[in-house]
Order: sequence, then C-alpha cells, then structure tokens
Amino acid sequence: MTPALQLYNVAIHFGGVKAVDGVSMSVTSGDFVGLIGPNGAGKTTLIRIVAGVLRADRGTIALSGTDVTRDSTASRVRKGLALTHQTVRPFREMTALDNVVLAAGYRRTANPLSAMLQFDRRAERERAAAILQQVGLEGTERQLAGALPLGQMKRLEVARALAVDPRVILLDEPLAGLNHVEATRQVEVIGAVNAQGITVVLVEHNLEEVIRNCRRLIVLNNGQVIGDGEPQTVMADPVVHEAYVGSGAGAHAQA
Repeated sequence: MTPALQLYNVAIHFGGVKAVDGVSMSVTSGDFVGLIGPNGAGKTTLIRIVAGVLRADRGTIALSGTDVTRDSTASRVRKGLALTHQTVRPFREMTALDNVVLAAGYRRTANPLSAMLQFDRRAERERAAAILQQVGLEGTERQLAGALPLGQMKRLEVARALAVDPRVILLDEPLAGLNHVEATRQVEVIGAVNAQGITVVLVEHNLEEVIRNCRRLIVLNNGQVIGDGEPQTVMADPVVHEAYVGSGAGAHAQA
C-alpha cells in the first residue's frame, strides 16, 4: 500500500537555527499519528512545510506517492491535503454554513472561468450542512462564525478542512484553549474523522489525549525525529523522557 504521506530528509533553517533538520517519516493511509515534542522542537514548522506554507531548504514530500515538494498549497489541497491552524481563522463576518460552503467549492475555484459561469451553490450548501452536522454544529448554520464560542470555532475549522475532501488532515493544536468538556468533544470529532479512513497527523499540547487516542507517536526534538512507534513504548523511551525533562517539561508536558 502506498503511504498517505512521506517525507525524506526534510530540512529548513532560519538563519543559524535548524528548525527542522533532516526529518524522514512515512505515514500509512488511515493512520492516526501524534506528532509531539518539547516546545521549539519543530512540529508546527514541519507541518507548515508539508502544507506548502513554508518551502523546505531540502528534502522531498509526497502525498499518496506523488511528489508535491514544489507544489503550491492550493495544489496540495487538490491532491488530498488539509490543514487546520492553531489559531482559528474562519471568515468571522460570514455564517458558519458559508464558511464551509466556501471550502466545499474549492474544485470550482481551480478554474476561474468555470467559477464565474457557475452560480448554483445548492450542492455545496447541502454538503456543508451535512458536514456541520457531522462535527456537531447543526443549528449554527446561520450564526456568524466570529460569534461562535471557541470550542465550536475549533470544530468549524475541522468542518472547513473536511469540505476539501482530504485524504490527509494535519491538525495543529486543535485542543488549545479548550476546557475538558470541549476538548473531549473535539477529540470525539477527530476520532470520527479518522474512522472514515482519513489519515490524521495531530500536533497537540495535551499529551494525555494524544497518548489515549493516537495509534502512533512521532517525537521531534531540535528538529530531528527521536522516537517513532506505539505511544506507550515511545513515551517509555529514555531518550524521549530526557527530551521532555531536559526542556523543563514533566510527564504531562506540552507537545
């Protein structure tokens, strides 16, 4: 089976800082992977490289066996990749439904002429409504996105990502700022997304939830992979433990 996501020797430097330093990894289709590590380990930088937001200094990135190293973010989205951001970024003056409708119309916008000639958005609106229901946001369709509480905004981010039909979804700290009840609901939504066969790569501070829900952990430290495998085994590794303790983090450290 072709991996959903492959990275080979990916690196990026900012001045003299090696933010990501030769990362290679392969993620199986349908897997649920936690990408963790101490603060400053390079996690968010790495997923931004995968998404095409940052351009690596070297290395190769492939989606489902297709090299996308030089592709734009939009091209990667059309090839099955989605990214949610640590800081929620909905169109705040648009309704929740219209936020998802806009994402659901990504195929139309690939061709500007075709987009201008198509005015009927009923299919996108029906699909957007179904996705909102899927993430537990039914009843919010007509509410402005900017008026939603943080927990619902976080789920709206997931809904917008689902609207682009991803095979791989990168989630950057989807539980950040949420209380226990909201975090539990968000984890349930993410688990349901993965249960559909969508590959999930999760960057998250909440190690307890990561260990409980992810089937595999990849640990970064100083821009390099220092652990990869089943969660309990990885967290028992002395090298991983030292990376957290050495950074001033404890057993429930930030990822």
